Amino acid sequence: MEPAEEVRFLILAAQREGNRQLAQGLRPLGVTPAQAEVLRLLSERQPLSMSGLGALLVCESGGNPSRLVDRLVTAGLVRREEGSHDRRHVELTLTPAGHETARAVASVEAELHAHIGAAAEGHDVDAVLAFLRALVAGQSAGEAVALRAGRAAAPTEAP
Repeated sequence: MEPAEEVRFLILAAQREGNRQLAQGLRPLGVTPAQAEVLRLLSERQPLSMSGLGALLVCESGGNPSRLVDRLVTAGLVRREEGSHDRRHVELTLTPAGHETARAVASVEAELHAHIGAAAEGHDVDAVLAFLRALVAGQSAGEAVALRAGRAAAPTEAP
């Protein structure tokens, strides 16, 4: 196997295993990893517009997470409200149940991050991060991560 091919498969394997562990931890909360990502983003940055949320999501491509948000609204975890300055602008916020679920999601994520941190001990994580950043540079998911990490400017929204 060529090194680039092995890198590709190891990234895929790590992503699948991490997503499996996350999904298992989230199952008792009744949310998927994608829904959990929305809840955590809103808990940290609300209110967000639909496009603002889309720019930050790694789990969804395309920047329009309306179906994902619809499911969370139906579940009573997210509230959609007209923008204060423009009725066409929708602001997303968490409901009280959404706040509670987001806190529980944060606990599940903390356990997963501790597992990842333990596996990273003794390795040059900075070099791994630099490589992965270079690998996804210029791609929508890479830009979402950079934006969330504060390494990129937020896209501007039309009023």
